[in-house]
Amino acid sequence: MHIRKLYLEKIRPYLDKPVVKVITGMRRVGKSYFLKMIMAELIEQGIGQGEIVYIDMESLEFESLRNYEDLNQFIKKKNGGKKPEEKVRYLFIDEIQKIEGWEKCIASLLGSGQYDIYISGSNARMLSSELATLLSGRYIEFPLYSLGFGEFLDFMGQDISGKDQQFQLYLKYGGFPALHHFDLDQEVVYQYISFLYNTILLKDVVKRHRLRNITLLEGITRYAFDNIGNIFSAKKISDYLKSQKLSIGVETVQNYLAYICSTYALHKVQRYDIKGKRILELHEKYYLGDIGLRHALIGFREADIGGMLENLVFLELKRRGYAVYIGKLGTKEIDFIATRADEKIYIQVAYLLASEQTIEREFSPLLEVKDNYPKYVLSMDTFFGTDYEGVKRLNLVDFLVTPLAA
Repeated sequence: MHIRKLYLEKIRPYLDKPVVKVITGMRRVGKSYFLKMIMAELIEQGIGQGEIVYIDMESLEFESLRNYEDLNQFIKKKNGGKKPEEKVRYLFIDEIQKIEGWEKCIASLLGSGQYDIYISGSNARMLSSELATLLSGRYIEFPLYSLGFGEFLDFMGQDISGKDQQFQLYLKYGGFPALHHFDLDQEVVYQYISFLYNTILLKDVVKRHRLRNITLLEGITRYAFDNIGNIFSAKKISDYLKSQKLSIGVETVQNYLAYICSTYALHKVQRYDIKGKRILELHEKYYLGDIGLRHALIGFREADIGGMLENLVFLELKRRGYAVYIGKLGTKEIDFIATRADEKIYIQVAYLLASEQTIEREFSPLLEVKDNYPKYVLSMDTFFGTDYEGVKRLNLVDFLVTPLAA
């Protein structure tokens, strides 16, 4: 079993605490695997297997659990006639959104004080206002992402010495955990990811939201995937689709983008006006939940390396627990402003700092920010510890496998 240490360390302080642990993330990023890791840790601590119930809503075994009443009866039956010390105390439910009204049962079970509850889901709407109301602050979310590059090396049985060669594979195929079961053959990997993409679109978007125009959804998805790292608006997509003989209003585009984001296959990142100190409502950027999705859909295009590298850095910041924004400074842009507790960092991402013009473009926005928070430029260049007027220069691959220095 490959231990996903980053996530285990985050959840350990909440084991046996009276809050629902909600594991969220895109399909096939390892939520089921992570739940089983937690169960294994509990068993190592001396918890009996009979005290743990695991419900996998992807399995036919639990197809009868259609609503919250079914779930409640199932748990009661599990505990029927047992001595207090033999009753179920730990409840794990995978893909819980498939149970209608599940939050009512979970709130009731939590209120009884008898259960330590862990649930997972692959749709952001499961954390609805209704859930927040019913549990009134008694849950905590743990977002799960596809493999970071450090995890990718571990899953592939490689150490850091071979990171440069392995990074090319990571850039090309992404970080879905199941890839370590395959020979990294392009046709095989992209076929697997294509099947996953189709499942996300058809089950998590079309079926859930009862969409009829699949061609339209595919057009919007393709546009977003093709423009990672670029600022665009719903109106721009609408105008583009009209040029392709697909008539669609701006509001419909916004709805479709929200549906895709709710699957965690796409992440919307808002812009932050540094001088005005406010979040801007228009012209956001989008990044993928895994870079492999893009390549499986539209192919690997080396010319788009800048957007791909931005996507990898964005996901790594999210794995490390940062809230991420795009920085606006007058007419200039900073790729990422990342905040976590009382930390703040500014990051620019470039492929290579190959010319004075590129250096000026990447460093000048950071130099105009007059606070004392750390500022970084990440690129594929090899540096030897040199900074540029106080801005730290780091190799991007090194950043992905090494925590930033304080």
